[in-house]
Amino acid sequence: MTKLMNNTKQEWKYHSNKPTKGRKLLLLQRDEIVIALPLIFRLIPREQILKRLDWFESGAESETKFLKISELLSLVTRKRSADLRRELEQLNFCLNEMFSDYGWRMVRKELAQIKKRKKKSHIELSNDLIHRLKAFMSIKQLDSFDQALDFLLSECEQLKIDASKEGETT
Repeated sequence: MTKLMNNTKQEWKYHSNKPTKGRKLLLLQRDEIVIALPLIFRLIPREQILKRLDWFESGAESETKFLKISELLSLVTRKRSADLRRELEQLNFCLNEMFSDYGWRMVRKELAQIKKRKKKSHIELSNDLIHRLKAFMSIKQLDSFDQALDFLLSECEQLKIDASKEGETT
C-alpha cells in the first residue's frame, strides 16, 4: 500500500518519475475528508473523467473503481470511530490508482483553494474607513488589517474590563 508518515500523512505513490524539486504530493488526510468529499464526487463520474483524461490513469472510468471510491468515501465520512486509518488507507490507495500524478496535483491545488476560502471572510468597508485603518496601521506599525482590527478589538475589550472594575469599586 502507501507509505505512512507519522501515522497521519500518506505520500502519493508516483506513476511516472518522482519529481526532484518541490513538495511531495500527499494523499487525503483525515481532517480533509469532509472538505474533499464534494470535490472528489464532482471529479469521479465517468463524464467528468472523459473531460479531463490527463487527470486520470487509463481505465479510471471503470464502474468498479467509481463504486469502490464512492463506497469508501461514504464509509469514511459516516464512521465516527477514532481509528479510520485502515479505511482511509484503502480510500487513498484507490485514489492513487485512479488519478494521474498531474491529476492529483490539480486535486490538491483545488483542495488548497477550498481550504483557503473557508478560512477567509470578506467584509465591505468604505474607502474612508480603509484610509483611516491604513493610517492607524502606519502609526502602530502593523502589517495587516487583521492585526489592526485585532489590536483595536483588544483595546476595546480592555476598556470594558477597566470600566467594569471601576464600577465594582464605586
